[in-house]
Amino acid sequence: MVRLLVNIDVDDLETAIAFYHAAIGLALARRLFDGTVAEMVGASSTVYLLEKKAGTQASPATRGRREYGRHWTPVHLDVAVADLDAAVRKATDAGAVLEGEPQTYAWGRIAFMADPFGHGFCLLQFTGNGYEAC
Repeated sequence: MVRLLVNIDVDDLETAIAFYHAAIGLALARRLFDGTVAEMVGASSTVYLLEKKAGTQASPATRGRREYGRHWTPVHLDVAVADLDAAVRKATDAGAVLEGEPQTYAWGRIAFMADPFGHGFCLLQFTGNGYEAC
């Protein structure tokens, strides 16, 4: 079995810990690497918040620099919730941005969001048979 770990770069670790706790209910398990990494639990995968300052090199293989304004990436988090409207309120109260009205599909509802660090994520509420309805 593969163990999937989620890593999210942020420029302010304390703000990120507070956001991911308030928005989706993750809890701080421990701090690692001289306090620059927060291990967050409470989801099906462990989430690590990595403090990386804006403007630092993103990878030795690229000249790209970290920036935390809203950006697009082909990889994002989907968070399945029992009540989409309540989850959207909770996330926006914590500092997330709702990017348009929630949409309804055969499998359920989805809200497109962004965290305070520019990372996109979606809140999903499955209905009926979920993805099996497609």
